[in-house]
Amino acid sequence: MIRTALPTDVAAIAALHTRARATYYRGRVPEEYNGAAELARSREGWARAVGRAPSQGRVFCAERDGEVTGVAAFLTADGETTLTQLHVDPAHWRRGTGAALHAACLDAWRRAGIERVRLEVYGHNLRAQAFYASHGWLPDPADTSSGTHRTLWLRVPRASGE
Repeated sequence: MIRTALPTDVAAIAALHTRARATYYRGRVPEEYNGAAELARSREGWARAVGRAPSQGRVFCAERDGEVTGVAAFLTADGETTLTQLHVDPAHWRRGTGAALHAACLDAWRRAGIERVRLEVYGHNLRAQAFYASHGWLPDPADTSSGTHRTLWLRVPRASGE
């Protein structure tokens, strides 16, 4: 089930986010990045995101048997929409959770009349890059990939029948 995240979900979302990052950043960042201070910082950030006005963005949770198994968030500011987060608990990878979260974002973007969305993906996270490519995201032609992340863009497809 995909639903809008609630303030009561923040602790579960932050913990899931930490587990996902620990998996795809393994060996690439210091271990303290996955420690208590980072988890507290993550909770604060997720609390702000969940508390945003819907016109500024949304946070969606994937839930299975009462457990938060994935999360996606986007932000609209200064006329640009950014998919800021899309994480699936590693224990739930390859079960369609990411695709369902992505579909919920697409639906929200279509309803809001958003035509183009950007994201940044960690350069070493080839699994995520393959996921986004399979959903139509394209590399930014101006992106020189000199940093740790790549910028991707998606033209939001119109709903069938439009």
